[in-house]
Amino acid sequence: MYAYSLLDDCVLLYPVYALLFSDAGLSVAQISSLFVLWSLTGIVLEVPSGALADAVSRRLLLWTGPLLTAAGFALWTVAPSYWTFALGFVLWGAKGAFGSGALEALVYEELARLGAADRYAHVMGRARAAALVGVMTATALAGPVLGAGGYGVVGVASVGACVLTAVVAGRFPEHRDRETKAATDAVPTPASEDSSPGWAASLRAGLSEARSNRTVRGALLLVPAVTAVWGALDEYTPLLVREAGATDTEVPWWLLLIWVGATAGSLLAGSLRGLGTAGFAALLACAGAALAAGAALPAAGLPLPAGVALVALAFCAFQLTTVLADTRLQNSITGPSRATVTSLAGAATELTTVTVYGTYGLLASTTTHGATFAVFAAPYLLTALMLACKRPGPGEDT
Repeated sequence: MYAYSLLDDCVLLYPVYALLFSDAGLSVAQISSLFVLWSLTGIVLEVPSGALADAVSRRLLLWTGPLLTAAGFALWTVAPSYWTFALGFVLWGAKGAFGSGALEALVYEELARLGAADRYAHVMGRARAAALVGVMTATALAGPVLGAGGYGVVGVASVGACVLTAVVAGRFPEHRDRETKAATDAVPTPASEDSSPGWAASLRAGLSEARSNRTVRGALLLVPAVTAVWGALDEYTPLLVREAGATDTEVPWWLLLIWVGATAGSLLAGSLRGLGTAGFAALLACAGAALAAGAALPAAGLPLPAGVALVALAFCAFQLTTVLADTRLQNSITGPSRATVTSLAGAATELTTVTVYGTYGLLASTTTHGATFAVFAAPYLLTALMLACKRPGPGEDT
């Protein structure tokens, strides 16, 4: 799991692909349109792929996905243009949909099989930390490799990382519980759906649980509220740092500091898995304030390191709350379609992310990246306020 997570994000294109798009002549609006296409692909495929993971094999989807991104990155390397970038993002979006829901469900149920479901936050926190180590490794290498060999060498290395990720994913254990599968298959299936009864039953079971269980529904909605904005802003951090005065070869090093903060948040998740709603709300509010201040400092004439440090602190809290929100969701699910329910949260996240990308493109076209980042601190302050005022239902955390 940790090797998969590290390799999946040890992609040298990640820290510099926004620069690749810009250097290929794309405007901020065009770059944002690519991100929107990326998210729309995830929205369309997210829930169907989650039901497929419940009905067939989660491991199958986890090793197929990285091969799709390998093909997309190869296209970017060989023939960089707006349309090949767009096709690459469609493939990347499909990969994300294949993994979202399938990964969380596989890990949670394998831990539950061993009687260690309470270790989920700890394991996923470490896995996400491993992923961020992959990001930091790629970030540290991207500048020198870009300077030495250009985008071509960066692209080839990225394709290789995706292929290795697929190889590791093929080694995941998967012991599907027969009683759970039987419970899914027991959901009545109309004759018109006989061609894929397992998939249809998994889909209906997941939708039913999300609709009828208040605790699941609340935990599901919390995931996009926490994850979507900072996940979208991540794509623009290279542009934010360059605007603040960093050169292209310095950008990856400043991004490295931001991801050190996010890694620390992942490693804290296991220790803080029992954080209540009030503490969760306070953490989100502090993260939003740090994001706004960090984005505004360079524009105010203060040193770049201070601004980046505050953004890193915000990303630390965002990563921590992301793992904790996912843990709340997994703990609340009781039915057989865990990947489907988790994919619903993923689809809601992608839908919210599309809104962020579109809004960012409009705002950044008329103002600075720093000001735009500061504006997007507001949703976190609003979410924190709503959580602080929320009355917990039966069985929910206080």
